[in-house]
Amino acid sequence: MRYTWGSKIRSSYTCANSNNVVHPLTIQEFLAKAKQLPVLDARAPKEYAIGRIPQALSFPIFSDEERARVGTAYKQQGHDPAVLIGLDLFGPKMAGFVREAEKLAPTKELLVHCWRGGMRSGAMSWLLDFAGFQVYLLQGGYKAYRHYMHEQFERVRPLLVISGNTGSGKTDLLPYLQQHGQQVIDLERLASHKGSSFGSIGMAPQPSTEHFENLLGMSMLELDGQRPLWLEDESISIGKIQLPQPLFQRMQESPTLVLEVPKAIRIQKLAEEYCRTDCALLEAAILRIKKRLGGLATKEALEAIQTGDMERMVDIALTYYDKAYTYELAKKQTVLRLPLETLDPEENALRLIEFAKQHKLI
Repeated sequence: MRYTWGSKIRSSYTCANSNNVVHPLTIQEFLAKAKQLPVLDARAPKEYAIGRIPQALSFPIFSDEERARVGTAYKQQGHDPAVLIGLDLFGPKMAGFVREAEKLAPTKELLVHCWRGGMRSGAMSWLLDFAGFQVYLLQGGYKAYRHYMHEQFERVRPLLVISGNTGSGKTDLLPYLQQHGQQVIDLERLASHKGSSFGSIGMAPQPSTEHFENLLGMSMLELDGQRPLWLEDESISIGKIQLPQPLFQRMQESPTLVLEVPKAIRIQKLAEEYCRTDCALLEAAILRIKKRLGGLATKEALEAIQTGDMERMVDIALTYYDKAYTYELAKKQTVLRLPLETLDPEENALRLIEFAKQHKLI
């Protein structure tokens, strides 16, 4: 059982010392208001770091250590002693919370949530209401938000999956598809990883799978569920992140449009990208696929990195990745191939749109 410093508090009440009312909102109502108002997340910093509503600001009623202390008291001593400890911790911070909230919400109108709409968000809402804020409280808390995000992955919507061997320029054409009126989500941008052993190079640290799901679900909410959504083909893992199983299954079943670009062009593109990369990062990437490359190929790839022969290194790596791609492509239900002789992203985006129209996919 997850302890929330008392779960009996009501999520709608009028403060005895204020003319304001704390308004409970459904998740849909809450997210609509979050487009204009600050969102305060009353959970502990560790909870916030794992996953959060993307626009929410960390506004913890307890530190990680304090939360653990209250939780331990609840388990060992029961509800009432835990509440008293919580009040002892909360009381001295109240003025500071109000001052900080005034900075974050100059209009004195804001939204608050905790894990499941229990006493943490209830106490914070009471305090801010007492201080004259107009407070909106998320019914069911972050737990309700997470459930709503999972609903987006279960939702049936038309998908178009862009596939192709490594170096085919799939990611590069996504913004041009969007510029020309298509609905697109860049999974690798949300995951902060390009999806291969080399995928973390030049990218920010990855979010947790939980927060990736939050980013993805919010992106889906912004789109028309009746129109096709373009996604780049991915394995179920993007670095350390796992794609939601329902979405991944839908991607496997949806039409897959394959960009067929000659290997020589792909080698040149990747070599130009990696020639500016720290050799140690490239060597680490090669060593991560050592078992799949084999000892001799690994040795040759490492030597190519040391001598600056990026085209040779890429050629060796693609021998493995092209085989893996062919194996995964065989699992797709519908495959349509589009031969390309250039890596111009806008030109290829326009060709891909026309190709999809020819096959009555859009």
